[in-house]
Amino acid sequence: MDIIWFDAETKNTSDRNEIRSVFGVWMKTIRTFAWVLFLTLTACSACAEESPWSQRAANAAMARWPDGRFVPAGAPWAWNYELGTLLEGMDAVWLDTADGRYFNYVKASVDQLVAPDGSIPTLKPEEKQLDNILLGRQLLLLYGVTQNKRYLTAATQLYDELKQQPRNADGGFWHKQRYPNQMWLDGLYMAEPFYAEYASISHHPEDFADITKQFVLMEEHARDAKTGLLYHGWDASKQERWASKQTGDSEEFWARGMGWYMMALVDTLRYFPENDPGRAQLLAILDREAAAVARYQDASTGLWYDVLNKPAAQGNYFESSAACMFVYALAKGVRRGYLPEHYLANAKRGYQGILAHFMQAGAGGVVSLTDTVKASGLGGDPYRDGSYGYYIGEKRVANDPKGVGAFLLASTEMENAQNAKLGRGDTVMVDGWFNSQQRTDAFGQQVYFHYKWDTEDAPGYSLFGRIFRNFGAQTKEQDAEPTFANLRGAQVFVIASPDNLDKNPRAHFATAEDANQITEWVKAGGVLMIMENDTSFADLDHFNVVSERFGIHFNSVLRKHVIGTQWEMGKIAIPPTGPIFHSGHTIYVKDVCTITTSGPAHPVLSEGTDIFMATAKYGKGTVYAMVDPWLYNEYTDGRKLPEMYDNYAAGKELVRWVLAQVPH
Repeated sequence: MDIIWFDAETKNTSDRNEIRSVFGVWMKTIRTFAWVLFLTLTACSACAEESPWSQRAANAAMARWPDGRFVPAGAPWAWNYELGTLLEGMDAVWLDTADGRYFNYVKASVDQLVAPDGSIPTLKPEEKQLDNILLGRQLLLLYGVTQNKRYLTAATQLYDELKQQPRNADGGFWHKQRYPNQMWLDGLYMAEPFYAEYASISHHPEDFADITKQFVLMEEHARDAKTGLLYHGWDASKQERWASKQTGDSEEFWARGMGWYMMALVDTLRYFPENDPGRAQLLAILDREAAAVARYQDASTGLWYDVLNKPAAQGNYFESSAACMFVYALAKGVRRGYLPEHYLANAKRGYQGILAHFMQAGAGGVVSLTDTVKASGLGGDPYRDGSYGYYIGEKRVANDPKGVGAFLLASTEMENAQNAKLGRGDTVMVDGWFNSQQRTDAFGQQVYFHYKWDTEDAPGYSLFGRIFRNFGAQTKEQDAEPTFANLRGAQVFVIASPDNLDKNPRAHFATAEDANQITEWVKAGGVLMIMENDTSFADLDHFNVVSERFGIHFNSVLRKHVIGTQWEMGKIAIPPTGPIFHSGHTIYVKDVCTITTSGPAHPVLSEGTDIFMATAKYGKGTVYAMVDPWLYNEYTDGRKLPEMYDNYAAGKELVRWVLAQVPH
């Protein structure tokens, strides 16, 4: 565009008019361009600021059901499995975002139902309902994060009740006291993930045989050889009106029933010891059921019918909660390495179908999930006969808590699915040798806790580990001395704050031989992460024998000393200039040392002459060094630090970079 200057001294009227005319056109063009630019930028901003579906649905749920209550204000409220399902989804959103609002919602929802002494006033143990066990998973989460024994006391009550649950002649749990000898697919999700987690933290490995038995019995008796699908219920006595007199099975393949069962498998497997024989059995069951579910996925929509194997039957319909459950189970199964990668394509098509057919977005950020069957069961009064007509005739609703919880789970998995390709097949080990601090747990056992994947309270690395697992990697702990041989199975090795004698009288100081072994492992392609600390909290002098092999020396100085809650004293700004971080971050550290680099090492993050972060290439491997274990839960879980600090988001970028350094 030509620019015309208006000369105030021009005397010729025609000239002035011509200039005004040209100037007017020019200004109109500018205004039009500016308006289009504004609309474009506004649209782009809206696109950029629109939260992922998991957060949008979680925010809507919190607004719809304050404190997790699905009843009108002032109405009675009791312990129930629907809340357990919703909060499982809310947990996933919290763990993926480190936004403390979601954790606080979970805590407030549970706190109103658990007395200060750990009792559960509205629980009716005489009913012997497996449904009552599900919400116990939130008790274990809250205990793990807060270490408040109120929650463990309540969880132990549920565990003890589960141990007294009536069983059929083969040892299978009755679904409820009033449903003798009956096992339902629903019951596996209600009980087994809690049972497995409690067994894991309470040191009861013998329980895993019983947990395996519940899954095996259900598959043995309810699986149809022709379709591979599972019938909703099995009556071992074959006395119920809905039960086949030959097999004891119910009549139809109910989609959400299969969804409960598959979610139970992927959630329970997380707690199984690798060498437990039941693990292989559950993996085989999951593989068979995944194949069956994939076979009955609708080709055009990616969804599943309420009665799975009758797509052409009159009245059958696509049901939302089952689709969410299948997507979650398939995607998580792939991410955790339980299922072959090709099932991710099924999960993607299913999720696209969910968004297209069931999700509705309204004004003010309100989102809704439609077409969830309110409830389906067997027997009872009025009697539910398990027929096709019964299943399709049950009421469908929008924003059912079970459906919303399943949607949150499916969404968090799918939002991580692309990232999960990066670390698939990789193992990330955390050190338990140089930092071998132990404490006595609630069950009287000595356990490692400081910067460990399984520690959920302040000093743990559970959220850091979650990031690695969301990128598809497996996490393990290495409690033995780190030799080349016992590191061989790992692609990444994390050493955080090596102990000094003040913190651990039995500290294992690094030796020249340790340096040799670790150096050889890095040279062969390993990625070493060293997260030091200041000298009052960690050993620098001995551990430098390892780090100096890569040109990294930790200096015995004190920086970022924070007094009380003067958070700004621990502030570090990370610019978006790479190579690790491509977005700007503000992270928090407290009482750190500094780094001097030489040889292959070079600084990555500095303030003035103080180097806080460095990297080095060595052979085929890579070393990352930081002056603080800055990704432990206290600094990442969103419950303590001011909102400006985003250690967790920065940690995601770091993990992406670390996994990208692994040679493949």
